[in-house]
Amino acid sequence: MINDLHIGPLTVHMYGVMVAIGYMSALLISERRARKQGLNPDILFGIFWCAVLGGAAGSKALYYTVSLQDILKDPSILWNFQNGWVVYGGIIGGVAAGWGYCRYKKVDFLTYLDLVLPAVAFAQGCGRIGCFLAGCCYGRETDSVLSIQYWQSNYAPNGVKLVPTQIYSSIGDFALAFLLMAYAKKEPKKGKVTAVYCMLYSIGRFVIEIFRNDYRGAFGFLSTSQLISIIILALGIAMSLWANKHSGRKGEEWTGI
Repeated sequence: MINDLHIGPLTVHMYGVMVAIGYMSALLISERRARKQGLNPDILFGIFWCAVLGGAAGSKALYYTVSLQDILKDPSILWNFQNGWVVYGGIIGGVAAGWGYCRYKKVDFLTYLDLVLPAVAFAQGCGRIGCFLAGCCYGRETDSVLSIQYWQSNYAPNGVKLVPTQIYSSIGDFALAFLLMAYAKKEPKKGKVTAVYCMLYSIGRFVIEIFRNDYRGAFGFLSTSQLISIIILALGIAMSLWANKHSGRKGEEWTGI
């Protein structure tokens, strides 16, 4: 896999290209679904840009947290914006920024969260393809025929058969995106799409973490992302139970957040 394409004097980083494709795909998918549901596209655009900025800040903040020891040894890591992004931090930061924007605009946050999360899952699938091309988020060594080898990666070990965790993650994210969009067409109670995303994504991420071999921080025998997955799973279960008892159908205002 080759991450950098050289076109004359121009170098194109495919990881960045795939992340950009993911962002734009998420916006287009969400806008199309918003119009079908009669939601305000202008609000959606505001949420999108707040989520982009909040996601970037959250992703970096979590990376700095799990890499604190390395930063103390080499503070220049703080200024390296090419590497060091953590997906869970991006999700948390993006959701928090979107919540703040909805509070400012006095619109129902959960309605828009249900709307955008299927598109977020699709964007994550695109981003994992970028990880695959760059060689980051790589898997453990394996003798399986279902393996990949890198020869020019700056992140993954080269010339070694590895579990293709990025591809498995990407397939799972795309599957989750289409499953959520199909589920949303049934007009479930408000918050249920968000709950299903939290539960299924967290389970998938927990399992994938078992096969990854890059450093991601650790809490005992769990990686940072596995610990967060457990919390997100519990949140998803709690939200599903709450929605079953209290939430109205989509289109009914909810002011609990």
